[in-house]
Amino acid sequence: MLRWPDTAVLKPGHSNRIPSYMARIREGVLDATATPTLRQVTQAVAQVDGHNGFGFLAAHMGMTAAIDMAREVGIGMVSVKHSNHFGMSAWCVQQALDADMMSLVFTNSSPALPVWGGKSRLMGVSPLACGAPAGKGRPFIVDMAPSVAARGKIYKALRRQEKIPGDWALDKDGRQTHDPAKALEGVMLPMGGPKGSAIAIMMDVFSGVLSGSAFAGHVTNPYDPSRPADVGHFLVAIKPDLFMGIEDFKERMDYLYQRVIGSDRMSGTDRIYFPGEMEDLEKEKRLRDGIPLVAAEVQALNAEAQRVGAACILTAQPATRARL
Repeated sequence: MLRWPDTAVLKPGHSNRIPSYMARIREGVLDATATPTLRQVTQAVAQVDGHNGFGFLAAHMGMTAAIDMAREVGIGMVSVKHSNHFGMSAWCVQQALDADMMSLVFTNSSPALPVWGGKSRLMGVSPLACGAPAGKGRPFIVDMAPSVAARGKIYKALRRQEKIPGDWALDKDGRQTHDPAKALEGVMLPMGGPKGSAIAIMMDVFSGVLSGSAFAGHVTNPYDPSRPADVGHFLVAIKPDLFMGIEDFKERMDYLYQRVIGSDRMSGTDRIYFPGEMEDLEKEKRLRDGIPLVAAEVQALNAEAQRVGAACILTAQPATRARL
């Protein structure tokens, strides 16, 4: 019998979302052949229709348009409708950073969070993301869910048969739980109580209400292959040299970076990180060493590869660190 190691390594560019994407394609609720289209509204505003295709294609087109408009008039805003899950928002922020642009990236998502004072799922744990370029220091990148933890972390714990912290979610009976399966049957908890709830509603206003996509609890879960998701996104690119030269802006960002990481540390803290810095360091590590996956994740990806006749991920004992 084939013995799977505890972990294998998958290089960047692949995703543990692939099985759920493929299930939705097979059920005909995600159109893998769809090409997003762009409609220019004003000099600084455009809308992308994702036509129920991959969310990352629609978002990439939207951010590209926002960047182009920002170069011309200083700011570009794009509303995206009829889209799907687009992965972590930070990649879209990075697209803007690569063009020396500041950015805002919003999306809505399927219901997982109660509004403050409620007990049933209504709002999504939709990430709030933004970024700004820097000079010699690290760029500023924020990508955070309005919940105590991102829902994707619970799915990851479920795949890996791991427990979750008790303050992340409630089960269907309203009790705190360490079981990711029970957490997914219940609700996520908002960070900061009513503050997290308000941010989740804000994501729905800008991404769902404004775009014409689903909102108010009607976005379909990306793991539910029964109907289209109809996700909405809201993307903004801002030229950072509107009020000063770009070098002056970057010098100011570098000064902010140094002030933040050089702050007096509280007891027990070895290092202070700038927002996005820990993820940036982890990205560098994984580009060098690969992405660790547990056996269940490798098996799920290989099952999809076998369905389409693609090469499977080769694994080996952890000492040799198998690679794709």
